[in-house]
Amino acid sequence: QGVNSLDALAAHEDLGAAYRAAGSIFEAIMVYRRTLAERERIQGQRHADVTATRQQLAEAYLADGRPKAAISQYEKVVSDRERDLGPDHLLTVAARGSLGAACHAGGKMAAAVRLGEQTRAGYTRLLGVDHPDTLTASLNLANAYLSVGRNGDAATVLEDTVERCNATLAPSDP
Repeated sequence: QGVNSLDALAAHEDLGAAYRAAGSIFEAIMVYRRTLAERERIQGQRHADVTATRQQLAEAYLADGRPKAAISQYEKVVSDRERDLGPDHLLTVAARGSLGAACHAGGKMAAAVRLGEQTRAGYTRLLGVDHPDTLTASLNLANAYLSVGRNGDAATVLEDTVERCNATLAPSDP
C-alpha cells in the first residue's frame, strides 16, 4: 500500500537517513526507492522534493559501492537541477560534483574530469577561488587528472590549492 501523506514521506526519508547513518545501507536504499516512487506518484516527477529524494538514493548507492546505479540517479538530479534552477545555481554545481565523484568511482574517467572541471569553474564563479567548496572541488579535479595520467595538470591544481588552503583556512577548518 502506498503512502498518501507528505508528512509520512518526510518520515520515510528520515528513516532512510537513520539507516544510512547506522550503516544499514541496503535498508536505506530500499526506503529511498519506495519514497522516490511514492513522491513521483503524489508530487509528480518534476517536483523539487522528488529531486532531493533521488539525490539521497544516489548517495546511498554510491555509499554501497554501486557507482553505476548512483550515476544513473545523479544524471537525473543534474538534469532536474539544470531544468528547475539553471546551470549556474549552487545546487546544480553541487549535483555535477556528485555526478563527477560517482563517475570517478565507476571508472568513467573522461566524464569525471569533464565534470570536475565544470564543478570547479562553477564554484569559482559562484563562491570565489578561496571558498572551501571550491578548494574541495579543486582537490577532486586533481585526483581525476591523476587518474587519467594528467600529472602535470594535477600538480598545477594541487600547488594552487595547497597555497590557497594555507592562506585561507584556519587550523580548525575541515
